[in-house]
Order: sequence, then C-alpha cells, then structure tokens
Amino acid sequence: MIYALTDPAAGMKGISAFIVERGLPGFTIGTVDHKLGIRSSNTVELLLKDVHIPATSLLGKEGEGMKIAMKTLDMARPAIAALSVGLAQRALDECVKHVQKTFVGKTYPGQTLQFKLADMQILVDAARNSLHEAMHLRDAGLPYSKESAISKTFCSDVAMQVTTTAVSLMGSYGYTSELGKFMRDSKIMQIYEGTNQIQRLVISRAVLAPPPAAAAQKAGK
Repeated sequence: MIYALTDPAAGMKGISAFIVERGLPGFTIGTVDHKLGIRSSNTVELLLKDVHIPATSLLGKEGEGMKIAMKTLDMARPAIAALSVGLAQRALDECVKHVQKTFVGKTYPGQTLQFKLADMQILVDAARNSLHEAMHLRDAGLPYSKESAISKTFCSDVAMQVTTTAVSLMGSYGYTSELGKFMRDSKIMQIYEGTNQIQRLVISRAVLAPPPAAAAQKAGK
C-alpha cells in the first residue's frame, strides 16, 4: 500500500492511496533492516523508480489517502494494544514461574518482591481493560479514536515496563532467556502505528475539543 501526492497543490488533501503489486517494472526490494525486536516480521526498503500504476490500483477515491490512513490507524492501534497486553502477561507469567521455583518450599517471597509482582499484575489488568473499552466502542459503531489512542499508549507503555521489570527480577536468567526477546519486542509497540508522543497529541486534542452540543451551537451561529 503506497501513499502518494496526486495533487501537490492540495497538500494533505492531495494524498491518494494505491495498492501496488510486486513484480511491476521499477518496483524492487532494497535493504533488509536488522531490527532490535519483532525479527520474525521482515522489514525492508521499497524502491520505486518510474513505476507506472494503473487507475484500477487506486484505493477509495483520489485525495482520500489521508482519510484512509487515519481510519487504518484507528483500527490498528488496538491491535498493537492487544499485542502489548500479551507480551506483558507472558512476561509476568514467566516471572511468577521463576519466583515460585526459586522460593520452592516457602509460601511467599519477600514483601518487596511481592509488591513488584502485584504492581505488574495491576498494570496488566488495567491495560487489558483499556483495550476492551476501545474494542467495545468499535464493535458498537461508536467513535473510538481517543480510546484507541489511549489503549495503544497505555498498553505499550505497560508492556515495556512489565517486561523490563521481569528481566530485572529474574537477573541473569531473565537477560539470557526468552524474556529478553519480549523486552526487545515491546519497544516497537511504543513506536509504530503512531508513536506514543503522537498518541498523546491525539488524546489531548480530543480532551480539549468542545462538547458536541457546544460545537453544534457554534456552527449554528
């Protein structure tokens, strides 16, 4: 999927979306990126040189590229939130197993460690509920752009925090085990589908927007 300016004079309203198939003359694959995490998903450079695309490759209508991109992001952000919740939950589960093996024969580890595990569980549960709220609104056909941004931001921050804490609590084993992969994979959750800094702009603008009734009244004047 390629976004391109079809009407440069129109600015953002001049962006259109196209489905570009592999094999077209001039469309080649460039450098393969070697990433910190999510290495099972290939990320490569796309090179387009004098590529001619038929009008049938246009997605939607001309000039609707930005609109399509924004709707795509609204739908994709909860998916990132779901991935983040899964990463955090798995890291917590592995950490709990390790603690139980380490303190075998004892009812509980020290209180400091108990509090760490409790905080991790609190974050995971809160993140999951944030995701469910966004999905509830989406399934009901209600506006959910703000909630989508909130769930993506919070869940990805939780994934990074919980996986990092799990690695720290498990020490050298955490650093050399699969938990290290979970921590590396979590970082991209804060970056793609809109960085968490951008999400905070989306959220703040929604918070600062006038209520629908006030906006309608202003428009009527």
